Amino acid sequence: MMDIVRTSIRQLALQYKSQIIEMRRYLHAHPELSGEEFHTADFVAGQLTREGIPFEKNIGGSGIVAYIYGQSPEKKLVALRADMDALNITEATNLPFSSQNPGIMHACGHDFHTANLLGTALILNNLKRYFTGTVMLIFQPSEEKIPSGAERMLQAGIFDENKPIAVLGLHVDPEISVGKIGTRKGAFLASADELFITIHGKGGHGAYPQHCIDPIVISAQIILSLQTIISRNANPLNPTVINIGRIEGLGQTNVIPDEVKLAGTIRVFDNEWRGKTHQKIVEIVENSAKAYGTTATVEIKRGYPPLVNDEKLTENCINELTFLFGENSIIESSMRMGADDFSYFAQKTSATYFRLGVRNETKGIVSSLHSNTFDLDEDAFDIGMTALAYLAISLLQ
Repeated sequence: MMDIVRTSIRQLALQYKSQIIEMRRYLHAHPELSGEEFHTADFVAGQLTREGIPFEKNIGGSGIVAYIYGQSPEKKLVALRADMDALNITEATNLPFSSQNPGIMHACGHDFHTANLLGTALILNNLKRYFTGTVMLIFQPSEEKIPSGAERMLQAGIFDENKPIAVLGLHVDPEISVGKIGTRKGAFLASADELFITIHGKGGHGAYPQHCIDPIVISAQIILSLQTIISRNANPLNPTVINIGRIEGLGQTNVIPDEVKLAGTIRVFDNEWRGKTHQKIVEIVENSAKAYGTTATVEIKRGYPPLVNDEKLTENCINELTFLFGENSIIESSMRMGADDFSYFAQKTSATYFRLGVRNETKGIVSSLHSNTFDLDEDAFDIGMTALAYLAISLLQ
């Protein structure tokens, strides 16, 4: 039977490809920020309604959960997830379907993810006589911003009544050539916490620093000292990033400001070390300020946990994808310091997260994620839809 399923999936993926590309281009032209994906959700709901696929909407914000019911739908449940939000970036691709919303761009491929899952839904809806159980389709808001859309959808109870035996997530990757898929067993993506520091100084005339407590100097000391956590406290085999991405010290050439604000990110792969890193940051900031005769406050917003692929499930998926596409099409990805709130789903059940190749140097498609020139090779839909549909059915056997 699976031979028939494989052939049918490939045929349906080709049949729907042009339709799904048009969906992706529409979504690309109409991006919405995290927590504001209402038009996007309406578009998804409209496509599902047209195909007669049941769904629930407004879950955890603008989230949608749809269901493809096979034979004996109560027996097993497998979930597939796509995120829908865009970024605060002004697009510079000059594509004919470039963003029509100023300052907002699908620079992370979530337009592809949403369209790809819609295409997968069409395929599965045509083949539901071939599987037993149910496929849950999760169209998730707010992946790019805390609070996480995945966390909110779980808090809304999408896994409460019937927890899936597996959840699969897919993300485009412009570092991997189109036609290939990357993944790995175990730790894959880092946690992502936001760091905010305020240094309370005493401002005054820049010509008389002896009468001031200069928060600029203290901030420089703190920024450098934070890097010693990586070089002298972290296990060299346990990747860690502490990055300060914003400094606000509103002084002048001859004015020392009253305070300086810093903001950055913390990335680790181990939750125990994550807690110790937070503690060490607070100690360094507070003690550095104290050494200069003042105080500083630290706020750490806990974001996404590390993303860990289930070993057994991932090995099973790799074997299935290798059989489906050939051994040279599946590559082992390295651990990445990037993050994805798919990790919240992975904390609830067995999960596997993939990176789908969308790079094509011949076509000039080489820009990185989150850049204003990011684009992707739409031929990747052949692989993306086929992979998700086939894995969902195989897991339900």
